Amino acid sequence: MPAAPGVHVARLQHVRLCSADAKLLSRFYESALGFRQVAVEHLSGARAQERFGMAGRVLRITLALGAQRVKLVQFVDRPGCAYPADLRSSDVRFQHIAIVVSDMTAAMAQLSQVSGWSPITRYGPQQLPISSGGVTAFKFRDPEGHPLELLAFPDHATPAYWSHMHGQGAFLGIDHSAISVADSARSIAFYEGLGLSVSGHSLNDDATQGLLDDLAHPVVEVTALSADHVPPHLELLCYRESGRAAPTELRVNDIATTCLIFEPMPRSARPPTGGRSLCNLVDPDGHHLAISWPES
Repeated sequence: MPAAPGVHVARLQHVRLCSADAKLLSRFYESALGFRQVAVEHLSGARAQERFGMAGRVLRITLALGAQRVKLVQFVDRPGCAYPADLRSSDVRFQHIAIVVSDMTAAMAQLSQVSGWSPITRYGPQQLPISSGGVTAFKFRDPEGHPLELLAFPDHATPAYWSHMHGQGAFLGIDHSAISVADSARSIAFYEGLGLSVSGHSLNDDATQGLLDDLAHPVVEVTALSADHVPPHLELLCYRESGRAAPTELRVNDIATTCLIFEPMPRSARPPTGGRSLCNLVDPDGHHLAISWPES
């Protein structure tokens, strides 16, 4: 069954992060990761209810890195739960943003000058084997607990989009958002129902994957999905291990609730929601996403 009948997406428009203090978190992303602030909005009343399904004042800060966007959303009147301290990479609630860097050493040096973050990856950046793309990666948490990844492609295997971005600083843009899932086939079917297509697949079981994720001997199926082959795309991470936490419902205002905002294909009809500009969905593992039409 399609995720949203009659609706197909054109691209992943931006990623929305819930924040306990959007102004403070914005300063971290700007100073540590090279983002720039492009908009600050205060929403309330009917507009907040329509966008988030929740009344009360909302502060929304839009950040840009290259051509990609992240929106920090703070529910001022109705703050949600803090990010769970024990949530591991294999937990199906886990979702991270991968930021492409041109120089991992320079990126780590800039990140290290800013306080408040904490590492996930052990022993510094890890280079994955060629079978897993040969990238060098480092995972960490921002001051509120959101997981992030720095990603450096090898010179001989840098995608064309990112190779054209070199010379524009250490931090280039957002390559993808990755979500942990319980069943790859089930999640692929859900997102294909929205119009995404599988654009890559690998099985990562090297020891460096364990260091990257701070897990013991993980085996993870990685599936890339995209609508237009322009960053950012979506990645599904299916960990083959016992003890994986069962899905737990996340509320829209919880800090761990990252939301993917998709732009619909031009001919996609709006869903029967009274003409609203946003269609909110939840995937089979509880990850939040939305399809956003231009606001009238």
